[in-house]
Amino acid sequence: MKLLYFDDWKLGVLKGDAVVDVSSVVRDIPHTGPGDLMNGLIERWAAYRPKLEAAVASGSGVPLASVRIRPPLPGPKTIDCMAVNYMEDGTRSAPAPINAFHKSPSAIIGHGDTMVLPDVPATIFEGEAEMAVVIGRRASHVKAADAMNYVFGYTNFIDGSARGLPPPGNVFFQMKSRDTFAPIGPYLVTADEIKDPQKLQIRLWNNGALMQNFNTDDMGHKIPRCIEWLSSIHALEPGDIIATGTNHRGLNPFMDGDKIELETEGLGRLSFNVKDELKRKWERRTRLQMHEAATKREAGAYPDITPQIGGKYAK
Repeated sequence: MKLLYFDDWKLGVLKGDAVVDVSSVVRDIPHTGPGDLMNGLIERWAAYRPKLEAAVASGSGVPLASVRIRPPLPGPKTIDCMAVNYMEDGTRSAPAPINAFHKSPSAIIGHGDTMVLPDVPATIFEGEAEMAVVIGRRASHVKAADAMNYVFGYTNFIDGSARGLPPPGNVFFQMKSRDTFAPIGPYLVTADEIKDPQKLQIRLWNNGALMQNFNTDDMGHKIPRCIEWLSSIHALEPGDIIATGTNHRGLNPFMDGDKIELETEGLGRLSFNVKDELKRKWERRTRLQMHEAATKREAGAYPDITPQIGGKYAK
């Protein structure tokens, strides 16, 4: 099932090219807003799934193209982002030590929304194409062998970054948790629709040009291991998001006026815009292109930053 919010935060289920309003089915779930409503539905999924299926079967819906799509998970308690979790098409000799960081849930935006680049001296702004895992029930100290039983579903996820901010070492919070730096969607796909989440192609286009193109089978630490490790540190709750990382070789600068599209197999296509009131400019090159042009090449080590060529903070 594909769940989404639309228009004035109506809960919908995708039915072909239409969206069926199922808000009346879930109105008795205790909630104060769309965030805890979705989390509550995920927690009570076994009881509500048959009701939703019946509503979808009898409902005609409205064309998806006629509605405003909202973020499908507007209120997770936690967003855990796996760091350096891909083998970079075999150019890494071994997985990096397992690691992660928190991203503020307030950074979430949805399909058709705008990522706003702040007035800060970042050396570059980027967005990492990722598949996100959504937790279905409370997970604490879960073993890898049991971890997939805790997965509710999946969605597209962009990990926005303002890299190189001073002072050195004071990095991840101010780089990753900026407002609008977590586009997700367009909908939440339940786990039963995805045969193998470790064999999905992920593609990102910037203004129609394919920039990132990789498969989830290249993860250094697979989804069960990520859940095992994260849940050994803190409990994961229904509706929490685990962003599983990216292949960095296709990362490229995000700039004013860019239209970004992200598609993971089976998860639909997420589209959003980029706005920068300062109109800063970078060379439009990927990390792979910079690596191929470098005179010194080392496996797993790539030039990270394309030079800024215009606007405030350019050197």
